[in-house]
Amino acid sequence: MLRISCLYRLPNALHYSQSFSHWKQAPATFRLFHVDAARLKRRKTAEEKKSPRIIEYSPKKAQPANGLPSGGSEIWRHMSVAQLAKVLQRPVDDVQEAMLYVKGADNIEPAAKLPDLKIIQEIAKKLGAKTRVVATPEASCEDDQKERDVTPRPPAPPELLQPRPPVVTVMGHVDHGKTTLLDSLRGADVAAGEAGGITQHIGAFTVTLENGEQVTFLDTPGHAAFSAMRARGAVATDIIVLVVAAEDGVMAQTREVIQLAKEAQVPIIVALNKIDKPEADIEKSKRELAQMGLALEEHGGDIQVIPISALKGTNLQLLAEAVSTQATLMGLKSDPSGLVEGIVVESKTDPRRGKLSTAIVSRGTLRKGSVLLSGLAHAKVRGLFDHNGKPLTEAPPGTPVEILGWRELPLAGDLILEVETEKKAHAVLKYREHEAQQEKIESSSEEIRKKDEEHQATYRAAREARRLAGRFRMRGGQRVKQVDENEGKPRVSVIIKGDVHGSVEAILDVLETYSSNDICRLDIVHYGVGNVTEGDLELAKAFDAIIYAFAVETPQNKATKDVNVRSYNIIYRLIDDLKEQLSSKLPPVEVEEVLGEANVLQSFIINEGRKEVPVAGCRCTKGVLKKAQKFRLVREGEVVYDGQLESMRHLKNEVDSIKKDVECGLRLKDAKVLPQAGDILQCYTTHMEAQQTDWDPGF
Repeated sequence: MLRISCLYRLPNALHYSQSFSHWKQAPATFRLFHVDAARLKRRKTAEEKKSPRIIEYSPKKAQPANGLPSGGSEIWRHMSVAQLAKVLQRPVDDVQEAMLYVKGADNIEPAAKLPDLKIIQEIAKKLGAKTRVVATPEASCEDDQKERDVTPRPPAPPELLQPRPPVVTVMGHVDHGKTTLLDSLRGADVAAGEAGGITQHIGAFTVTLENGEQVTFLDTPGHAAFSAMRARGAVATDIIVLVVAAEDGVMAQTREVIQLAKEAQVPIIVALNKIDKPEADIEKSKRELAQMGLALEEHGGDIQVIPISALKGTNLQLLAEAVSTQATLMGLKSDPSGLVEGIVVESKTDPRRGKLSTAIVSRGTLRKGSVLLSGLAHAKVRGLFDHNGKPLTEAPPGTPVEILGWRELPLAGDLILEVETEKKAHAVLKYREHEAQQEKIESSSEEIRKKDEEHQATYRAAREARRLAGRFRMRGGQRVKQVDENEGKPRVSVIIKGDVHGSVEAILDVLETYSSNDICRLDIVHYGVGNVTEGDLELAKAFDAIIYAFAVETPQNKATKDVNVRSYNIIYRLIDDLKEQLSSKLPPVEVEEVLGEANVLQSFIINEGRKEVPVAGCRCTKGVLKKAQKFRLVREGEVVYDGQLESMRHLKNEVDSIKKDVECGLRLKDAKVLPQAGDILQCYTTHMEAQQTDWDPGF
């Protein structure tokens, strides 16, 4: 091996001076360097320069034995204690012990979040681990999102359960006596307060029976338009009392209630009402109920049938005992402790107290100050009231209660859940709004894509038209007006305001059945719960809309003079008025009225001057034939001629009309048409008549 040794002379800094001559005279220091042959650089030959270049890569650094990157363990903000233990590959107990010596790490529960990165780094440092900050993993984000929402608690242990009042829903066909039955049970005249004697809302109240037991009753509408409200009543109930009028038997809504009860697996007690009427047929009603699949007790089943008279109070005690017995057999119990759970029965806006909801508590005990969530609405309870408007201090399970303090109006049928703090409520609402927005985007993505494709096709067609027209031909021309696809068609715009959410929902469900938008468009500009406001009036002016106020107050001022405001408290009349408005917008149509009819007995030719013209010898068989009106010649079901007459004669006299069973000669205006024996001549007139909408809302 070749080794070259060199001596280098280095100046001694201690003897250095500004003069070069002094530097020469300074004592010298020598250092020995050794250079191997491998370190000598050799010039490449011409052949080596022409050869392809070979790139050599240095070997990768070996990974640590524990599999972690050389930069340390990955940590991120808001990771839990359990996640930190998993990342550091240490037991949770070790991490919790280290947290005891870190300032600010107070909550050592495995699910506790660590929002401060400095605290996480300090815990890792105590455990002797290096860390590296990274972005929050996606899986962790999904777990956080799930934890942001609230769900009903798991079933309570049996030792915490206590008996609760049963929730009984009174259901049945319209005008079968449901509300009258409830009047008799609680001793209050509710039916008199309902418009037209028809229940428009779901009423919830508590009745104390003679044996001291309490029962929560729900009164649901029997009207066909309130199907969704009846369905909500069936879901929230424990027992269904099916009211059937003995004079009518099983009707449309009766069948619907039986179907709802079967789907929800809710027991039924049949109250056979109006047995005091002479036309009542109890046995016939029982046979019809058996045909609907109900196993009655007298036929070996378990469904009780109680004949009653709600108006006279007959056998009401037997009905109450039947309800109490059924509730005892079911063993209804609930947990009165912990966070509250319930269901919204109805919601409304009171002009004096604000947003209110009627709810039934299913778990926990509701008190003032509780923070509630229902869908996208939340409340801090400011007041609790019973069905008579009296304040309550608390509402245990099975109690109907009116809740005051909602920030937004909850939807009827939604679940009510209590949370610990308002901060938690706001976080859950934010998450739910985000989820609702994402769901809306996903559901409308297909529609957005179609509209985008239509827009792109229109744009390409316009661009191609501009290209073919040339660069300068399109300049200076008048811009084409954008035409609405519905322009020229009649239109009725409406604003719906109702007293409670269920009523507004029922009206909107009926309006959705309108399917004649190609003839007259029905636009719902706005809808909401509460009284008619100034904003509604301004909106109605802008859109030339009709305001339908359903059982709410309307402002009595000058602003209402220019706005069409119509108040109703029965849904029948509201829909009938809307049908009249739609019909008034339709253009009149030409209607044909047949005045008379004649049979052609014989056809012959007469001379009129130098011309030969055909004449039909006829006999009038129906009505009257009038010369001034139009005539139609029908041959074997086909119209041969449609027009005026040239002449009408009886014997040799020219007349203006021919009565029934009178023979006459008729000459058509068109001499080329030859009547034949057996043809029918119809005399008719036309007039303009107002159209009626073909909308059938189902009642």
